[in-house]
Amino acid sequence: MCPSHLVDLSRPVEKAFLVAVDTGEDPGWTAEESLAELTSLADTAGAEVVGAEWQNRRHVDPNWYVGHGKAEELLAARSETGYDVLIADDELSPAQLKALEGLVGVKVIDRSRLILDIFALHARTHEGRLQVELAQLEYQLPRLTRLWTHLSRTGGGIGTRGPGETQLETDRRVIRERIKRMKERVDQVRQQRQTAARGRDRRLLPTVAIVGYTNAGKSTLLNALVGSDVALAEDRLFATLDPTSRQVRLGEGQVAIVTDTVGFIHKLPHQLVDAFRATLEEVTRADALIEVVDAFDAHAVEHRATVQTVLDELGAGDKPRLVAYNKADLVERAARDGDLPGPAVAGAVLISALSGYGLETLRAALSALLASLWVDVDVAVPYAAGELLARVRERGTVGLDYRARDVRVRGRMAPVLAGELEAAGRRWAETLRAETASDPE
Repeated sequence: MCPSHLVDLSRPVEKAFLVAVDTGEDPGWTAEESLAELTSLADTAGAEVVGAEWQNRRHVDPNWYVGHGKAEELLAARSETGYDVLIADDELSPAQLKALEGLVGVKVIDRSRLILDIFALHARTHEGRLQVELAQLEYQLPRLTRLWTHLSRTGGGIGTRGPGETQLETDRRVIRERIKRMKERVDQVRQQRQTAARGRDRRLLPTVAIVGYTNAGKSTLLNALVGSDVALAEDRLFATLDPTSRQVRLGEGQVAIVTDTVGFIHKLPHQLVDAFRATLEEVTRADALIEVVDAFDAHAVEHRATVQTVLDELGAGDKPRLVAYNKADLVERAARDGDLPGPAVAGAVLISALSGYGLETLRAALSALLASLWVDVDVAVPYAAGELLARVRERGTVGLDYRARDVRVRGRMAPVLAGELEAAGRRWAETLRAETASDPE
């Protein structure tokens, strides 16, 4: 790959100019509002935004993204602002990238490339770097024609195409092989996470995943629930990419494993969802979700729709969920009295992860939600199942009736524990039937 076409975040601050097209197909978002978020993304990537333009069109132009006239205005804006990178608010095709770069004479990147670069900047663990690199490779593969056009400038006329085309095909093979190896390594990560998940299942602790729009306060909430800074929490987009899991006490002795996950965003590149699927499986494995919503954000409703879209894609859209409207310290008193943004949401709690407001209410609501997932049991097991009975007493709400040869357990508990208890009960019942059948009396 040609590094000159990547955003080099170690270079001095680049001057960025933003451009968007409003087709009216994205309800709740205007191009101007989407550009405001793109400005935050560019700032997170280390660029200085010096201007922005948007255009209302029925469809994006297949050649220029914007109309040709607006593209000419982008060239004029370069003379006025001196920008050295043009950032489009949508994912561009290789043809659109090539046309715009040829016209304005500076580097052109799209929203997907910008988000990928931010992920590369913030990935701190080996796992995170693996998944970001896989996403970058899959993004670059269809764009290699554009990246290798510099080879055609090494000579001119007849006889100069061959080496360029050979190099391009060679590079494609290299990229495909690297993608294959990266997918194998990401699969290893997935297997390691599945092993860790089975370990949690053996401890029979309920699991909860914190999800939400980027910068809604997910990591701050995990830190507040744990009581220490276990997850990086900063007021910036995608401050945390690598999941962090900790035990959290919910009251009355109940304990859950709570995991902070990567934030979602409007127009999240599909390569990232695919590459981070190993990490995001923490969401699909969880017993319940805490969806953190920035109650102070004017687009809270749209943010929730974005989160729902990604959860549906992961197959976790219908999981039991508690909605935590965060940043209560920034919301007007009327909202704190119960008037939450957007339509009414069952199970919603207003909190401030920063100040601690509403956290006890959140703990109680989460405890009740997890308890509602429990199942009824009425099983007899032998005294020899002492270890299992100890876990039942610790993790369930049960009554124990100690009889001559066994213990009758009645009450409610988590489905996994109930399944283990019922299996022990079936084995005990078979033992009793076998003894009865062998008794001549």
